[in-house]
This record gives sequence, structure tokens and C-alpha cells, in this order.
Amino acid sequence: MFQSSKEIEDKIKTNYINALADPLFKKVVNSLDIDEHEKIINTTKIQDTVIELNNCKNCKCLANCKNSNQGYVCYPEVYNDQIKFKYIPCKYKKELLKQEENKMTREKELDNASMKDLETNDKARINVIKWITKFIKEYDNSKKNKGLYLHGNFGSGKTYIIAAAFNELKKSGFTTEIVYFPTLLRDLKANFDELEGTISSLENVDLLLIDDIGAESVTKWSRDEILGTLLQTRMNSYKTTFFTSNYTIDELENHLSNKTDKVEAARIIERIKVLTDDLQLQGENRRK
Repeated sequence: MFQSSKEIEDKIKTNYINALADPLFKKVVNSLDIDEHEKIINTTKIQDTVIELNNCKNCKCLANCKNSNQGYVCYPEVYNDQIKFKYIPCKYKKELLKQEENKMTREKELDNASMKDLETNDKARINVIKWITKFIKEYDNSKKNKGLYLHGNFGSGKTYIIAAAFNELKKSGFTTEIVYFPTLLRDLKANFDELEGTISSLENVDLLLIDDIGAESVTKWSRDEILGTLLQTRMNSYKTTFFTSNYTIDELENHLSNKTDKVEAARIIERIKVLTDDLQLQGENRRK
């Protein structure tokens, strides 16, 4: 049956009035500083916004997002006397975006790390810099070379110093890789089909830095199947491996034991001791 334009307008207005019974719909509408007609003709889209806001109320993580664009709410805002809809990130998406931004900034910083930029007027760093300088001069990937287990407080520059050494050695054609250990484990779980290829690459790279070991949640899979296997293979093939950690070796062993698996933790620590020299780097937080 044909409906006149007035009948259609009345129907849309009735839908709007009924929608105002929803407190959240009413709250969203009242936040828009615009004439009521514009609100009425956007009723359906604003209702979609309310559905997405309700989805967010009980959401526990980004993976459980039920919205049309994962991690976002299509939210109305006033622009040039019209209602426009814009995708606003939820708290989980904001955190992920922040992490990705920090990761990109950190990766850029490490890509540009240089030995000439290392501060040498800090006594706490001298022994480490001397060790690194000697390592660069003597490194030969056809021989067995010990890496470094570098531990110390957060932000003291542990990763930067090793990255500077890696960048120097890359000029001679050696292959290097820096992996932030907690992120590596998370990515391996999320992309299980790529696990074999990723691990194979890490097993064969000339110089590997396992960054921030000890910051991960320990499971038998992460410790025994991933870390243990990776270290054993690199040890057998005389590949040089570095570590950074906020833990001393003894503290790391306690962390890896998860309070119960002391034998398995001891095996990991033994491999780390075979692969590295142990040095401490303490200093002010350079990430402030």
C-alpha cells in the first residue's frame, strides 16, 4: 500500500519517540546539540550506536567484540549542522593502538641505535660497553661466540646497547633479530600455523636477542616447547644468543619454575649460562 510522505514522516517520528524510552538512546540524543528534526531522521543509526554501546558494557576483551567494526563504536557527532557518524575506539582498542604506536616508536629507536651514541660517562655502563665493543671486534659466525645475559632495572638501556651492537654487525652482513619475548609468545599462539616457520627463522639467525625474558606468563608450552627447544637448537649449532631481563639469573630461574617445575627451569638456566656471559646494567630510567 502506498504511503504518503507525511505518513512516512509520522512513522519515523513515532519510532523516534518510542526510542526515547531507552535511557541510553535518550542520553546519546541529548548530547547532540542540534535541532530535533536531524535527530529524528537519524533514529535508526543512533539505535545502532546504542546497540554497540550495550555490547561494550559486558565486553571482556577485544577478541569478544560484537560490533560491526571490531574495537569501535559508530558514534554520532554534530558537524556543520548535520549528524555525522564516526568510529570511536573502545578502551581495549585504544590500549592496542597505544601498544602498537609504542612498538613502532621503539622499533624505530632500535633500528637507529648506534655505538657512537652510547653514553660512556656512566660508570655503571662502562663494563657492559667494554664487553660489547670487544664482542663486535672479535665476532666470527663460523666460531662459537658467547652472547650476553644483560640484566638490570627497567629503562636502563639494556636493549638499546645490544641493538647498537647488532646494527654495527649488520654492516658486515651478519643477520640479526630482536624479539620481545612476551609478544613473541602471544603472536605464536595467535598464528599457530606460522609457528614452525617463525621458530626456524629464530633458530638460524646469526645473532638473536630475546628481549625482556621473565616478563612473560610462564606455561609448560612457552618454557619447554618454545624457549627450551629454541635455546637447545641454537646451542647445538653455535648460534650467538643475547638476553635482556629485569631479573638476575637466579631470579629468572625462580620465575621459570613457576614455583613447582624446578628441574625444567634449571635446564633452561643451564642453557642460558652456556650461551652467555652474565652482566648487570643499573642506571636511571632512560624511558622517562
